Parts: sequence; C-alpha cells; structure tokens
Amino acid sequence: MSLANQTTSRYSFVKVRFVNNILVTALLVAGCSDKRSDAPFPSVSASPSGLPTMSASASSAEIPPPPEAPSATPSASTPIEARLSPADQARFNAAVQSAIERNEIPGAALVVLRHGQVVFRRAYGFRAKEPAEVRMTSDTIFDLASLTKPLATATSILLLADQGHLRLKDPVSKWLPAFLDSHVTIEHLLRHTSGLPPGSAAALHAATAARAIDIISKMPLEKAPGEAYVYSDLGYVLLGEIIKKVSGKKLETFAHENVFVPLQMSETTFLPAANLRGRMAPTTREGDDFLAGIVHDPLARKLEGTAGNAGLFSTADDIAKFVALLMLNGESNGKRLLSSSIVRQLLDLQSLPGATEKRSLGLISMFEGVGHTGFTGTAFWIDPSRNYGIVLLTNGVHPEGKGRAKQVRQDVATAAILMSKTKEPVVTAAKSLVKSGIDQLEREGFLPLDGRKIGLITNHTGKNERGERTIDVLFRHDKLRLVALFTPEHGLTGTADGLVQNGRDNATGVPIFSLYGQNKQPPDNAFKDVDTLVFDLQDAGTRFYTYISTMGIMLEEAAKRKLRFVVLDRPNPLGGLVVEGPVLDADRESFVGYHELPIRHGMTVGELARMFNAERKIGADLQVIQMDGWKRSMLWAETGLSWLPPSPNLRSSIEALLYPGIGLLETTNLSVGRGTNQPFEQIGAPFIDAEQLTAELKRANLPGVRFNAVHFSPTSSTFANEGCKGARIEVTQPDKLEPVRLGLTIAATLQRLYPTHWKISGLMTLLGNKRVLDALIHGDSVDQIESQYAKDLADFQNRRGPFLLYP
Repeated sequence: MSLANQTTSRYSFVKVRFVNNILVTALLVAGCSDKRSDAPFPSVSASPSGLPTMSASASSAEIPPPPEAPSATPSASTPIEARLSPADQARFNAAVQSAIERNEIPGAALVVLRHGQVVFRRAYGFRAKEPAEVRMTSDTIFDLASLTKPLATATSILLLADQGHLRLKDPVSKWLPAFLDSHVTIEHLLRHTSGLPPGSAAALHAATAARAIDIISKMPLEKAPGEAYVYSDLGYVLLGEIIKKVSGKKLETFAHENVFVPLQMSETTFLPAANLRGRMAPTTREGDDFLAGIVHDPLARKLEGTAGNAGLFSTADDIAKFVALLMLNGESNGKRLLSSSIVRQLLDLQSLPGATEKRSLGLISMFEGVGHTGFTGTAFWIDPSRNYGIVLLTNGVHPEGKGRAKQVRQDVATAAILMSKTKEPVVTAAKSLVKSGIDQLEREGFLPLDGRKIGLITNHTGKNERGERTIDVLFRHDKLRLVALFTPEHGLTGTADGLVQNGRDNATGVPIFSLYGQNKQPPDNAFKDVDTLVFDLQDAGTRFYTYISTMGIMLEEAAKRKLRFVVLDRPNPLGGLVVEGPVLDADRESFVGYHELPIRHGMTVGELARMFNAERKIGADLQVIQMDGWKRSMLWAETGLSWLPPSPNLRSSIEALLYPGIGLLETTNLSVGRGTNQPFEQIGAPFIDAEQLTAELKRANLPGVRFNAVHFSPTSSTFANEGCKGARIEVTQPDKLEPVRLGLTIAATLQRLYPTHWKISGLMTLLGNKRVLDALIHGDSVDQIESQYAKDLADFQNRRGPFLLYP
C-alpha cells in the first residue's frame, strides 16, 4: 500500500472494538496465526535486511510462561563472540517474565544484539489482555511513542544536514517564519534546549492540525535558548515541520524513503494500514474501544497521526535493524547506509544545563549506554563499551494506562551487563536453570517426606520451576499429608502490611496459622497431627529481613516438639561470596536480628538453618534439600529464576540488592521510597537539599552506583504525602555494588550535613551495633568504621565455613 493510500485509510478498522467480543477475538486470533509469527530469523548469508543475524537454529520461538532456557545452537558461520549461552537466555527470560508476573506489563518482545548481530529474539506474555487475551508474538506491531523522535525525526534531520540541505545551527525561523524567536536553532530543538515547554493544552484543543502547528510556532519560550534542558514534544513537532519544509515531503514520506526503505525496515510506518491490525498491540481504552494502530499520544493524534514527537509503529525486529546499523557505524555487508557523521551525532552524548542525563542529537544516556524510551513502554539502547544492543518493546499502558516498564528495562540491562562477562562462548547444549529445593524434592520422588504429616511454612514465593505452589504440589501427593500452613510477615500472598490473621487456603482448605500476628509463635493447636515442618520461603539475604527469624523460631518449635524440620533451599539473591556490615551485638537480638550475623551474610536459608541449629544449640532434627546448579558467585539475575517479590516493597532483585544499605536507614526520619514506585531506589526528606546531598554522594565514588537529585512525595510510610528532596540511586553494575557501604556512606553524609534534623538514633534498630553507631555520631569516615568491624567479619567467615553447602 502506498503512503498516500495509508494516509487516506489511516483510521479505517484500526480500533479494537471492546463491545463486540466475538469480532475482536476472531480478529486478534487471526493476527496470532499469522505465519510470520513463527518464522525464524534467516542465516547471516541470507539476511533479507542486509544486516547480520543469527541462523534459524539460534533464534528463539515464542514461549509460554514460565520460561525454560531453550537450546541455543548457533550456525557455524556465526562468530563465537556473538553466541548467547543458555545461562544468558535464562537471565533475560527471568527479567521479562518477572515483570509480567508483577503485573507491570502484559507482555513484551525482546531482541538482543552483540557486535551488531541478533543473538536472541523472544516474545513473552500477551499483547492484548482485554477484551480478549492474545499471546505476544515477535512480529507484534507496537505504538513506539517517543521512539519516533530518534528513529524518524532526528535521523531525518541529520540526513538533511549531511546532504547539505540545512544546517543544525540554522534558526528555526529560517524554515518556519511563523516561529517567533530567531535565536532558537534546529540543534536546540534536537537537544530539548529550545526553551519551549513540554506540551501545549492550546494545541491539543485547536480546531485543526494546521492551527495546532501555528499555536506551537507562536508559543512564547519559558527559558532562554540553550539555558536549560526541558524535554519538549513541541520541539520535535516543529522538527517534523522543518523536514516537510526543507524536503518538500511530509515526515512520513521522507522517513519512509530515506530511512526505513534503505534499512529494509519494512514494517515501520506512520498511519499503519488496516491489513496490519491483526498484529497490533493495543494501548489504552478510548470510550468502548482500545487504541490499536491509532497513535496513543494525544498531540500526535491531533496532528492526524503523523508528528515529529510520536506516531511511528514498528516491530522489535525492525528496530533491531536500526540498532545494528548504529553498532556497525552505519555499514551493512560493506554497504554504507548511514554516514559515520550521522552515527556519531546520534551516539555521542553531551552534558546539558539542568539535565540529569546526557543527551546526543536524538538519544539519551541509558544504563551506561545510549538509547531512548517511549511512554507506551518501548525502548532500545546500545552499550558501545560492552558491544551489546537491546530492543525491548512492551505495551505497558495496556489495558489501564498504569503500566510500569522502568523496572523491566533495568532488569534486562542487568542481564545484558552480566551477559557481556559470560565466559561460555561455545554453546553445544542447553544448561539447566538453578533448581530450587522444591524441584529437587520432586526429583527425589518426595522420599524425604514419605508418609509424613506436613506443616508447611511458606508464602507465594514457594513455587516450583513450573510455577506451581509448593502448597499444591505437596497437597496432591498421595504419600504424604499437608495438614497445616504457616505464613511469615506479609502473609500467604506477600502483600499484607501490618499484623496478619489466621485463615484458610481457598484452593486446598488447609488451615493457615500466621507467624506474624500478635505473637510470633503459633499456638499449640497449630501443631495438631504435624510431625514434620517444611520451610519454603524466598529470603532477601539481609539480617533484618524477618523470614530468617521466623525460620529460627520454628526451628526451635521443631526441637521442642520433636518434629523433623526440612528446609527446601533457595538462592540468596545477593550471592554467597560477599559478606558486609557490622555483626549484630550479642545483647541486641530481636525479631529483626535473630542471630549474630553481619547485615549481608551471604548464606542461603538452608545454610543459616544449619548455623542456627548448631550455634544456638537448638538440636532440631534438621534436613536441607539442596539446590542444584547454584554457585556462591551468582547474583539473582544469574540464576535464571523469575523474581517473585517476597514482600510488597522488594519488587525487583535490584531493590533486594539495595535493601541491606537503604533498608538500614528506614527506622530513622528518612523516606526510603516506600509509598513510591521506586522503594529503596531513592531516599529523601523535607529537610534535605537534594543537589547538596547528591553532590556529596557522588564525591564518595562508590562502585556500581550513581546518584541523581530527586523530588518525590510518598503516599505512605515516612513523610506520607509530604514533599521530599533527596537522591535517586541507580545501580549500574550489580556485581560491583557494596550495599552496606552505600548505606553507611549515606548515614555518614546525613549526619554531617543535617545533624540537627536527621535523627540518627533510630538507626540502631536495624544496625544492631553500638560501636558503629557511636562512630557515625562521632563523624568517623566509612573507611574507619569498616576497619572497626573487619575482624568480626573475618571471624564470621570462619564461623560460617562448616555450614556452607555450595561451591
């Protein structure tokens, strides 16, 4: 279909009807059965795009959750460094699947590139949840939202400049005479430093598209040109108009002919044709309809679906062609498709006044690389230093407009960083994921529990590799009886705050006894008929996380009542090599400090049970069902397991990694981000100067993390509904991060900057070490403080040695 015809039919049959479920279901299922959905990537030599890709055997077909790492057998012609191991695949699977399980996104299409070659391609979850569920496929077409800016608008402008048709220093008014300020240049618009506001209500309410453009052109500036960075859709709308003025062609036509056709991005278009509707990922509801093929952005919609800020639709495969071209400096198979000057201008980042992130002429710094995001949930980025690229497309705003794609991007970036360090270049067969204790128990035919009457200590994190609850797995086994359930803090679903009441499991009818009620020990009648306690909970790896205290208390109950105690072991999400922080004072044991451990102890729950049983002389009949495949060097992303938040505010493995340091501070008068979308990823208080605190933390040069000033208002917890200023914490290298040192550095900085406002005494609740608190109050450096407990840590390493189970 020609672009002219696409324009004529731009809104024909491209809404998913909500009221006619039968028609919609048939329509979307037809899209699902498109033969292209399951078509493998071609071999390198036969690449239709002219870009090197993996062979069909290495490309991954769509899979249902939960993911199982597939075999990856690269073609012989694929360079070794471009191959992706099953362990790497498992990390990417876990990152995306966890976001789906947290209901942050309905599904996603992911493409991973190394050295400009596609090495992984997969679809997850659903592209539509309402009005009918439709599986995601790799050829799903997404509303790219602001990815339009770099893919169509910025690239087109740079092409025109490269061909000598305009100059980036040209005043906007040279090409758009109605534009009022002669000092604003095209480069200002590209970098969002024009002084234009982010958007315009007046333009949205204009009677026509032409009138909306006129309103934007005559809009007074809020800042002097070049004075401050303000992300502005309006600037990119004007860039689209400049492209039309200079080239004599509308943006969609110029980009199609000069960008998308040369790059063979055959499914990248504005105003998608009606025959593509079956593969569209819908966004939000409009009246009784879902937008599917109609741009989500209201300003672009006012401009008839084609604008410089939004309106582009595409697939993950097509975007991967663009990403690969940037990674290969504009060349493909010896043919130059973009000049090296254009590539450099897109990739080279500069600091801008008032911007927390660096920007290029079209892209922004992301995860120590460069890329862009879109409001609907789309993103791509490149890390030139590690030579990988990521395309991650979701319709996170579907169906209710409340999607959150930030965390899945972070988790995918973490998987990519770990991928770049993989030492397994040759892949001959699939490797297993880490198998948790429940999976090993099943493999053993439940022999350790044969004939036993079970009291299971668990919650929603107790699941096997197939995603089945341990509750259900044990309940249906005919050679044992599940007679009681015991739940820790946050209850069976892991969502409760405050004290938890007893109840009954709806699926099995088994009674539930809360271990986080008025008493932390269950009543005698809870143990009626029980002869074996089984513990299956995902711990957070931090001394003051209460699940290990619950385990210790129940271990004591087992010894007192002559019950067997079986631990179904699970990974420590923080790994098992590093130990950090002061050891708990012997006289400060509590429910948030059950045993003399450092804050980050580096032990699994099975190993801790062995230590508790021996060092506390409990004397329980203890058995640990060990994991298979777990190594002490593994952080969570390396296990290949899906992250199920063990409690409401540990929504990701990154937040769990930050928790030993940032959680340490939450018993003071400081918000640690509870009641926001980034718990433990930001700190603040009304009395803090955000820029001052951030500058001080940056000076500390902490590894694996960076800081940006932030303002937020938590809806709950400390300073609920009050404005807080502080620092946002971004983990850049999870394997380098020292979370307890981070927490102590923040504590020392707060004490130095705000000694009369910050109530440091509250720190003792979770710190549990008087010498360290005294040193912080005294103003000692973090290096001095760490030296005080270095011997205690060394002694702990020796203490834990006999109880460790894994290499």
